[in-house]
Amino acid sequence: MRVGPSSRVAFKVFASETQATEPDLSVTVNGLHMPNPFVIGSGPPGTNYTVMKRAFDEGWGGVIAKTVSLDAAKVINVTPRYARLRAGANGSAKGEIIGWENIELISDRPLEIMLKEFKQLKEEYPDRILIASIMEEYNKAAWEELIDRVEQTGVDAIEINFSCPHGMPERKMGAAVGQDCALLEEVCGWINAKATIPVWAKMTPNITDISQPARVALSSGCEGVAAINTIMSVMGINLDTLRPEPCVEGYSTPGGYSAKAVHPIALGKVMSIAKMMKSEFDSENYSLSAIGGVETGGDAAEFILLGANTVQVCTGVMMHGYGLVKKLCLELKDFMKKHNFTTIEDFRGVSLEYFTSHTELVRRQQEAIQKRKAIKKGLQSDKDWTGDGFVKESESMVSN
Repeated sequence: MRVGPSSRVAFKVFASETQATEPDLSVTVNGLHMPNPFVIGSGPPGTNYTVMKRAFDEGWGGVIAKTVSLDAAKVINVTPRYARLRAGANGSAKGEIIGWENIELISDRPLEIMLKEFKQLKEEYPDRILIASIMEEYNKAAWEELIDRVEQTGVDAIEINFSCPHGMPERKMGAAVGQDCALLEEVCGWINAKATIPVWAKMTPNITDISQPARVALSSGCEGVAAINTIMSVMGINLDTLRPEPCVEGYSTPGGYSAKAVHPIALGKVMSIAKMMKSEFDSENYSLSAIGGVETGGDAAEFILLGANTVQVCTGVMMHGYGLVKKLCLELKDFMKKHNFTTIEDFRGVSLEYFTSHTELVRRQQEAIQKRKAIKKGLQSDKDWTGDGFVKESESMVSN
């Protein structure tokens, strides 16, 4: 059963900085206005006040802070916590980074400090979009307390982390909820009954059909979904030490895979969610935030062509810095100029209709071949060759 969207949208005014002759990158998502669709994804780039302030100063459309919970004392990180896959041999010390694995947990900073910094950021940047990412145990009262305390800081929206692939699954946190639709529906019910600002559910790719939990989240009152979080992975084995990476005191654990190598997988997952949303939900009231291997404006354009309203970047910022947003904006504008698009909405979802089943591809190709046979003029078979240009004559033959 479909549940209509709630009315908890916060209309904010942001003065556009774009020139009249330039493509307009501004977007309005669940009533929230951003100067561009690029959002800092939850993770290390949103660790504290200093880095989130820097993101706003560099021009990011929005910032999603690193995930917080009520009791940070239960969150204990280790080092090293990252491993990289470079072009070339696995574990190569040289070459372009194409894959990134992390075994990092959610924020280990006290909640009180994070809340204080959220409030300070909103006081200093009242017209910029700050989104809190939250995650809690399977406990209704805990979720309600966390939502209440986060909302008091003045953040614009909440992203629910139903997708962290590693760490604390025994506490029914992260992907442990996102992979269980019954559990997800119950927890979303608690959250959306309490929240008064827009809620996005962040989806895990570590599931057979990602459209199923996305449907549950939207039907349970969430205004949007975000996808994808990282993919469960083992980065590699050190062939000298025979130990897995990243190696902590000789041992490791599976972690979350991100960066350029996951982009095609993310496109597939986002396409699946977008098709479901287009057929079952009113796109005017529900939103989709795409995540996965974005390092160029072209990467972002692909997600928007599939129906994304915003595009999140996390690992890309870790590798290239906060100034990456300027490059992303320029490249996205170049793409828009090439196709004479003036706004993001001009091309959002345009490519979605070109996905179909394999059976339908076969039917379309057979139909096209028959049409070409009907109109093509040329030799019917090689018995008709005259010898005056074998290549030209063979290319004129009708396809079978």
